[in-house]
Amino acid sequence: MKLRCLMAWLLLAATAVFHPSIAFAHTGLGSEAGFVHGFLHPFTGMDHTLAMLAVGIVAYQIGGRALWLVPVSFVLAMAVGGVLGMWGVNVPFVELGIALSVIVLGAAIALGMPAPLAAVMAIVGLFAIFHGHAHGTEIPESASGLTYGLGFMGATGLLHLGGIGIGLLIGWAGKNHERVLARAAGGLMSIAGIGILAGMM
Repeated sequence: MKLRCLMAWLLLAATAVFHPSIAFAHTGLGSEAGFVHGFLHPFTGMDHTLAMLAVGIVAYQIGGRALWLVPVSFVLAMAVGGVLGMWGVNVPFVELGIALSVIVLGAAIALGMPAPLAAVMAIVGLFAIFHGHAHGTEIPESASGLTYGLGFMGATGLLHLGGIGIGLLIGWAGKNHERVLARAAGGLMSIAGIGILAGMM
């Protein structure tokens, strides 16, 4: 029964994550529109979506305190990158950093190699600055910076939860298949990242 309830909640969360317009059927102007624009922005590119899901899966694989420390590290560093982008501060190699985040995080999932939590948080935080900068530079002129930032941070948090949910589903597949499924998921993410990188060039 508990498993069914959890699956139902994950399905509901996935619906909200992948169809965010449902939650904003009556979008207004000003700060509300800024929040909606910010919330939708992480879903406008496969690179953002994959990287944020990957952060959740990595957090699940490490377990323990990493379940919240790794996603929080990403969101906070992304907020810093977003502010830099809104202020027009140049950050070099943003698109390269975003593509590499998908490749590296996908490889981390596939290999499942243990790493110190602090190192994982630092790497995730570095990649998050590139993602945040990309969000910040694309803020609409009429949008409030604060509400726009809260929007993309909220969407990012939901994507991290979605990644943790994917990790749970992989775990429920059984110990005999978990490693194979993780390698497949991580490998596909890395391949997608290479494709993003090739397209960028």
